Amino acid sequence: MTHAPETALQPMGARRFGRVNWLGLWTLALRENRRFLAVWTQTLLAPLVTAALFMVIFSLAIGPHRGAVMGVDFTTFIAPGILMMTVIQNAFANTSSSVVISKVQGNIVDTLMPPLSGGELLLGYLAGGVGRGVLVAGVIAAGLWAGLGLVPEQPLWLIVFVVLGATLMSAVGLVAGIFANKFDQMAAITNFVVTPLAFLSGTFYSVEALPPTLFAISHVNPVFYLIDGVRYGMIGVSDSAPLLGLGVAGAVTLAVCVIAWVMLARGTRLKV
Repeated sequence: MTHAPETALQPMGARRFGRVNWLGLWTLALRENRRFLAVWTQTLLAPLVTAALFMVIFSLAIGPHRGAVMGVDFTTFIAPGILMMTVIQNAFANTSSSVVISKVQGNIVDTLMPPLSGGELLLGYLAGGVGRGVLVAGVIAAGLWAGLGLVPEQPLWLIVFVVLGATLMSAVGLVAGIFANKFDQMAAITNFVVTPLAFLSGTFYSVEALPPTLFAISHVNPVFYLIDGVRYGMIGVSDSAPLLGLGVAGAVTLAVCVIAWVMLARGTRLKV
């Protein structure tokens, strides 16, 4: 009497490729990055043009009439804020659009059926959002160097905050995409949550000039610390201590990633 090999006697649903499905994770990450690279004129070139328009408009309208801000001229002051604002908007758009489009088209099952855990799904989606955010930051930084001669004074801090900001907003986009079932719901989240957080976070002004109430509210906004950290990395000045910003932004990023992981692991609003 022959017996089946011991390796074949596995419980139903057991993973046969180890603790991490590296092939599946790599495939998902590659798919998410190819999504935005396939339309690079929209995802990389368009943000550069938008950032350049912001710089030109504010420089012409306010720059000549505005004195130095925190010891630097106004155009130099707003450049890092515009860079970071563009990064977080694109990182958010990458993950949120990926999930919502899959849900609307009905092919989200193609992502859920493969043997990928909640953590692997999270990392795969984040890889696309962070990849797009970092590339956008690199393109805009190159434009700032070519147009204004800006060279990062603290490049390590700049990289850390760009990656952290892209990770945070990619996770926020993932949560928003899971929650939204229609494009108009996604548009509402973008218009009433993401855009105000980006604009009211010291992008175009120093929070030191705000009244006490708004000053306190600004320090509750995690995007403020991201923009402030990028400003420190780019021009060496900031409204708050970089270590404080790193701690706050890191804690919020971890919390949002955990929420996204739980939703993916449970299939919340994804499984019909």
